[in-house]
Amino acid sequence: MSVTIEIPNVTRQLGEGPHWEDSTGTLVFIDSLEKQLFKWNPVINDISSVKLDGTIGSVVPCRNGGYLVGLGRTISHFDWETGTTTKLHEVDSNGFDDRFNDGTMGGQIDDTPSFEPNVGSLYSLDTNGKLVKHYNNISVSNGLAWSSDEQTMFYIDTGTRKVQAFTYDVTSGELSERRDVVNFHDLPDEIGWPDGMTIDTDGHLWVACFFSGKVICFDPNTGKKLREITFPSLRTTSCCFGGENLDELYVTSATMGAKEEELKGYPSTGSVFKVTGLGVKGRPANVYLGATTSKI
Repeated sequence: MSVTIEIPNVTRQLGEGPHWEDSTGTLVFIDSLEKQLFKWNPVINDISSVKLDGTIGSVVPCRNGGYLVGLGRTISHFDWETGTTTKLHEVDSNGFDDRFNDGTMGGQIDDTPSFEPNVGSLYSLDTNGKLVKHYNNISVSNGLAWSSDEQTMFYIDTGTRKVQAFTYDVTSGELSERRDVVNFHDLPDEIGWPDGMTIDTDGHLWVACFFSGKVICFDPNTGKKLREITFPSLRTTSCCFGGENLDELYVTSATMGAKEEELKGYPSTGSVFKVTGLGVKGRPANVYLGATTSKI
């Protein structure tokens, strides 16, 4: 196994949301607080970026072109070629400075966990364009992943320090039977806080752990820790599988909240890392299949 710094110091604040776009062989990711969306081609080592009009919580390619972005409190469509942003949905603020972040959240994680607990919600966007609220009382929405049979959805609310699972109906999109898979309260404090995650073809979860500089692999059936990877940045935020064979693990990191002493000790903070030689593969990342050409 090898860990390399693939895109050095690319994000100035909150790098996250990596998504491997199979159709173009590129990695898309965000700097949420800098309002930047990045696209990187590893073959020619070319990176381009655009700045949008609000904080960005997520980015997902669309089958019909462009990208779905969680932009502030909106779900919007962004056309990279024209630079056009189309708002599809906007959720109420409920008096809080919340934003989309794989769902909505009510605050930020800074140098200590700091967020407005239990004011966010978990949503899904159907292929018919309907926005559905599934759960309230969310603090910091993060990692999402599905089992290979699409009957289980895995989810992280960082504020709870838990990885949870739902029974998932792929036809209706309904969620039920919410349950704990991994409880970080049962693990040593130095393991950090669960943030973004991905899943491999063996059904194991790879969880980026904020404040510890680690990505940890768990068996969701037993909650057992299987493997651990350490990075030269304490603020690892999310991960995804990519590359031609989907056997490379890309990991984003954040500089937000890092003091001078930490940055001196971890000068690669804010970089995108790549892990090779894991001996496992991921599945092709999800693409939004609905129409996004006009307001919904």
